[in-house]
Amino acid sequence: MRFITFVCFAALSLGSCSGSESGPDLGVILADRPAARLADYGLFKDIVASEPSHGVVPYQLINPLFSDHARKDRLVFIPKGQSAEWTEEDVFAFPVGTVLIKSFSYSETGKLETRLLIHKAEGWAAYPYVWNAERTEAHYRPIGARREITITGPSGTPLDLTYTVPNQNQCKTCHQAGDAITPVGPKARNLGAAQTEVWEQKRILNGRAATFDVVPSVLSEEGTLDARARAYLDINCAHCHKADGAASNSGLWLSWEEQNLTALGVGKHPTAAGRGAGELLTVIDPGAPDTSILVYRMASTDPGIAMPELGRTLTDEIGLEVVRTWIAEMQED
Repeated sequence: MRFITFVCFAALSLGSCSGSESGPDLGVILADRPAARLADYGLFKDIVASEPSHGVVPYQLINPLFSDHARKDRLVFIPKGQSAEWTEEDVFAFPVGTVLIKSFSYSETGKLETRLLIHKAEGWAAYPYVWNAERTEAHYRPIGARREITITGPSGTPLDLTYTVPNQNQCKTCHQAGDAITPVGPKARNLGAAQTEVWEQKRILNGRAATFDVVPSVLSEEGTLDARARAYLDINCAHCHKADGAASNSGLWLSWEEQNLTALGVGKHPTAAGRGAGELLTVIDPGAPDTSILVYRMASTDPGIAMPELGRTLTDEIGLEVVRTWIAEMQED
C-alpha cells in the first residue's frame, strides 16, 4: 500500500496523473509554446471530472454564442494578487497570465474540445485541445479536428452533425481585433450584476461600477424584443462585424452599442452582392424578414452562405425566430 501511494505521488510530480494538486502553473501558462496536454497547465484538480483547481473560477454568459447546441463550461484563472480592470462596454482588461477556459460537450458524447485563451506578455494566444475517446485527457491540436456525432435536438429528435474543432487560425478569425486577438464574451453586460459581484468579492475584478447595462436573455420574455434581438446579434455576430473585426469590409456593425441604423443593416445594401446575398438587396428590410439578407444567411446551413460562417452546421431556430420577429415588427421610416 505504501508503495502504491509513493507511485501516485511520483506520478503527480511528473504531471502524469489526471489533475494537479498544486494548482495552475504560471511557468507552463506563460511558456513560449503551448503544453502538449491540457492537464499540464494545472487548471484542473481533477481533469476527468472537470473539477477546477483552487483559484480557477466558473462563470457563464447570459447569452452564449450558438454552437450546434453544444454545452459550454467556462472558467477563468487570474494569477493570485492580480485582477481584471473594469470596462463598461469592452472586454475587461485582464492581466498577463490570465487563462480563459471553454469546454464543449454533449450529453451523448461527453467532452469534445477545450479552448484556451491565454494572455501572454506579447498578447493573447488561442490554443485548441481535443479530448481522447475515453474523455480522460485533451491534447493540443493546432490543425483542429472533425467528429461525426449524433445528438438529441431541442425537439427530441436525433440530429446527425459533423462537429468541427477549429484550427488555430480559425480561432484568430473570431477573436480578431485588428492585428491582435482578444476575448469576446467576458464583458460586464454579458456577465450581469451577480457574477461581476462575485468576481469583485474574489478580488479578480477591480473597479466594478454600481450600475451598468446588462443584456437580456434571448430565451426569456423579460427584455423587449428589440433588446433580445440586439443581444443575440451582439454575441453571435459582432465579434466579426465591427470596425476591427474579420468582417470589417462589410460596413455592417452588429454590436450592442451601435446606434447608427444603417451601420446596423436597416435599409443597407450589401457591399458585395452574390450567392451569399441570395439575390436579395437589403441586409435588414424593415417589416420584411423574408427579403432580408440577415435572415437568409442566419437560416442557411450552406457553408458558402451561412452566418456565422464558423462554429455551426445547424440553424439556431430560436435565435432566428427572435430576429425574424424583430424585423417583421420594424416600421419603415
